Amino acid sequence: MTIYEARNLSRSYRLNSHAVPALSGVSLDIASGEFVAIAGPSGSGKTTLLNLLGLLDAPDTGTLRFESADVSGVNERRRTLLRRDRIGFIFQDLNLVPVLTAYENVEYFMLKQQATSADVRRRVLNALERVGLATQCRQRANTLSGGERQRVAIARAIVRDVDVVLADEPTAALDQETAHAIIELMKSLNREHGTTFVFSSHDPGIFAAADRVLKLVDGRLVS
Repeated sequence: MTIYEARNLSRSYRLNSHAVPALSGVSLDIASGEFVAIAGPSGSGKTTLLNLLGLLDAPDTGTLRFESADVSGVNERRRTLLRRDRIGFIFQDLNLVPVLTAYENVEYFMLKQQATSADVRRRVLNALERVGLATQCRQRANTLSGGERQRVAIARAIVRDVDVVLADEPTAALDQETAHAIIELMKSLNREHGTTFVFSSHDPGIFAAADRVLKLVDGRLVS
């Protein structure tokens, strides 16, 4: 099954009175269950492409299909529901609330779900256990190590049993040993649960683990 089908996606941003192209005519397919990395120099369009795949932005031109449905021009309410129910995000700055515990940071993403409190608790604890943080669930985020905070972000992304996780430079702030452990964790989640992972990255470790590496240069897919 193909989870993403993109055809001729283009996206520009306004800088003063000028349109600055970020993506130009990008076409790609990503299969369900793939572990895919997007490579390219800074400013090549990696984050823009992730934002389009995550339905955070809409393309200026081109078509994007998610799980066979055309989502190129759907309204914000529909995009919000799809993001909430089907797509998980790991942001580069993690976006954790420092004074909340690991449990509370993950639980926060379940509050708008139609689930009982018992079900929320079960799913949050299960997500934290899957990333190896069951014993640290009551620690505040600001007391955790960099690798542990990254694990909280991963738990938050998978707690809703999403189909795809999009990660923007997930190992950028980690030392080599911790980065390797995080890559192995995400790869195991990919293998064991069939979750699709799509990364933007400069990390050779992620490229080595990926099923495919897509390379962007100046907003164009070159390989």
